[in-house]
Amino acid sequence: MYNAVTIEAFRALDAIDKKGSFSAAAKSLYKVPSALTYTIKKLEDDIGVPLFDRSKQRAQLTPAGKLVLEQGREILCATNRLVDSVKQLESGWESEIRIARDTVIPQDYLFDLIVDFNQLDQNVNISLSVEVLGGGWDALHSGRADIVIGATGELPRGLFNTHKMGEVAFTFAISPQHPLANVKGKIEQEQLSDYPSIVVADTSQILPGLNSGRFTSKQVILVSDIESKISAQIRGLGTGFLPAHLAKPYLESGQLIEKECDFPRPNQEVYIAWHKEQEGRAFEWFVNKLCKINWPL
Repeated sequence: MYNAVTIEAFRALDAIDKKGSFSAAAKSLYKVPSALTYTIKKLEDDIGVPLFDRSKQRAQLTPAGKLVLEQGREILCATNRLVDSVKQLESGWESEIRIARDTVIPQDYLFDLIVDFNQLDQNVNISLSVEVLGGGWDALHSGRADIVIGATGELPRGLFNTHKMGEVAFTFAISPQHPLANVKGKIEQEQLSDYPSIVVADTSQILPGLNSGRFTSKQVILVSDIESKISAQIRGLGTGFLPAHLAKPYLESGQLIEKECDFPRPNQEVYIAWHKEQEGRAFEWFVNKLCKINWPL
């Protein structure tokens, strides 16, 4: 049976590889070279194979030594993460915060907020994801998100806190080259049945998905996000409603044109939502800051 392999031994091996010699590694670890030599020799004895080829002027790692170094570094990283997690648990800072935003919400404001958060110098991992329609509530319900930005639809009662961000207005926008661009006056719903529509797919995995802004069309082309929908409509692949705040620059540039419909899509309220029982200093910081942003909707 092998003796216990120590973290100190892995640190010594890592330092030797990074510094290039036993003496330089010993200096970086504030040890005398003989102490480092003893640590490595004990590691070799514990494992039962030589880790260095000492037949040459400069000791070089053997294949076994390279394997121990590679996996030892993984253990060192895991150890550091463990220590950080314990410290964060004691300090109230969680190890990870998971934030999901609906695809209609611009990401730049969130990135700016992360820049500010990083000034706090807390080792908190941030996981960002994108949801569509009912996917926001589904992400909270399933636990794959701690905070959702841009949740829409009927508000679940009792489970989550919410903050209204505002309302998203929609415009029916198509390519200037699309056949419907030449229609005079309002477009009627029956006219759309001859052409494909571009639809962003709901990302719900557990809860029932939402069906918002759809109409009868010749073909439905499903895409994963609003950016893809805009790009497809610019190319003339199909028609559809777009969030007015996201369509605006393309309307101004002439890449899209707005058409009036006899079936306008109503404005949609959007919310920031989070678990009522969630705790953690990073979580509280983000909720507080997100609710103070004047979102450009």
